[in-house]
Amino acid sequence: MKCPFCSEINNKVIDSRLGKDGRMIRRRRECLNCQKRFTTYEKVETVLPMVVKKDGRREPFSHEKIRAGIQKACQKRPISINKIDDFVDTLGQLFQESGHREINGSDIGEKVIEKLKEWDDVAYVRFASVYRQFKDINEFMSELKELLDERKGEDK
Repeated sequence: MKCPFCSEINNKVIDSRLGKDGRMIRRRRECLNCQKRFTTYEKVETVLPMVVKKDGRREPFSHEKIRAGIQKACQKRPISINKIDDFVDTLGQLFQESGHREINGSDIGEKVIEKLKEWDDVAYVRFASVYRQFKDINEFMSELKELLDERKGEDK
């Protein structure tokens, strides 16, 4: 591991700690050349399934792409980045543990939409409007009406 300050490769590990989720190790290191300290993180390299898009294209599963979509839907909403990160990590783990080499993009979208519906109505509607590709205002209103009817049923 190169020192980020002087680029020397000789360093020593001062402290190692297990991450809070148990899937990562945090290491404090000290450069033997400049004596500055820095932190590195170590985690298991995982093999995630390929995502099959609606048009048949295949692309690698991307935590970053999912996180970006959720963050966009949750902009200016009371949902923490940590909550989003934890969900995206859990989602990645779920699909990795499924053992499938390929998954449909719609499976990811449905899991995200379920979680957003649970978290925040506005974030849910934002995501649904893009994910479900509403053709006109009537489809959008229909989705809102369903959401309102569900909420009324929960209040009883």
